[in-house]
Amino acid sequence: MEKPAIAGGAPVRDTKLYYGHQYIDKADVKAVEEVLISDYLTCGPKVSALEQKLCELTGAKYAVAVSNGTAALHIAAMAAGVGAGDELITTPITFAASANCALYCGGRPVFADIRSDTYNIDPESVREKMTDRTKAVVAVDFTGQAAQLDELLSLCHEKGVVLIEDGAHSIGTKYKGKPVGSIADMTTFSFHPVKTVTGGEGGAVLTDREDLYEKLLLGRSHGITKDEAFYVNESHGAWYHEQIDLGYNYRLTDIQCALILSQLDKLSQFAERRGAIVARYNAAFSQIPQLFVQQEIPESETTRHLYILRIRPELLTIDRKFFFDAMAAENICCNVHYIPVYWHPYYQKLGYQKGLCPNAEKLYEEMMSLPIYYSLTDRDVDDVITAVTKIVDYYKK
Repeated sequence: MEKPAIAGGAPVRDTKLYYGHQYIDKADVKAVEEVLISDYLTCGPKVSALEQKLCELTGAKYAVAVSNGTAALHIAAMAAGVGAGDELITTPITFAASANCALYCGGRPVFADIRSDTYNIDPESVREKMTDRTKAVVAVDFTGQAAQLDELLSLCHEKGVVLIEDGAHSIGTKYKGKPVGSIADMTTFSFHPVKTVTGGEGGAVLTDREDLYEKLLLGRSHGITKDEAFYVNESHGAWYHEQIDLGYNYRLTDIQCALILSQLDKLSQFAERRGAIVARYNAAFSQIPQLFVQQEIPESETTRHLYILRIRPELLTIDRKFFFDAMAAENICCNVHYIPVYWHPYYQKLGYQKGLCPNAEKLYEEMMSLPIYYSLTDRDVDDVITAVTKIVDYYKK
């Protein structure tokens, strides 16, 4: 590996191209400005408006807007009843929050392996990892592709387990024609800036079950209720409220809700553009033997959040790290999603060891995330394809 990181000649681009970026237009700015001069900055009408909009988009009966996607996972795990001694099964190819939510509740994450073609959690591995202590499964829609929801729901309900769909990547995705958000027992969303729709930060939990909805509301707002139906004691007056559980301050501001509402108006065009970029990448990379193209199940009509480039090291003279650095030298800034959760030092201290999920670990060693976002131009996409092709040609065996 004595060759330079740049694959010969001048870089493909003079300016840096990043892997993700939000898109904000005048309508978004106006929506936020209107809230800033209104009577409410938080706990106001935009919160319920966002929740109603999410229900309309997904078909879910209930939505609870929260401060971020991690908060959404936390209160979903709480509502599922995860507690001390309980287990929650999830994938290692995810952001740590998908597993941390079990730890927040005093439970233990258990990692099921992924399918090596779709990169989503494998229902058969989930079945193998289930025990009498399993309380919930967090199935991540990795890259935006829906997990195998029919199989997972059937398995979870057979075992009396709650299925939480981590839809941080998949707002806008449909499974068998039905929008993500109304299929699993609970579905969580994230509105971080690199996601398809953003509020700067923000999240939500959607469900059709009233019992879960009531628990989610308490989890979001300190365990406090102003609903007399749940009071333990007699009301003192119009100001009265009671804390009936231990909850958190996971509320979302009207400022953020206004931005998310405006962004949701563009969801279909965001999804269409991301799909066009994926199609161009797939057409180019499927012709290169040194690369794998992520496969999709026919049930998923995917709004893609990430595009995974996976190399075949056995057909190259370089590994993934060198390929990643070579892309940076071409002024294409990639990322890696994700380091297997149980490889992190905190999880190693808890006793988790490498080797738990071979498919996931192999994927990590071979993948990187390429640029994909709404404002990416055709020229930008061509530059990415040119850079990848240039590096493969230079380093192929």
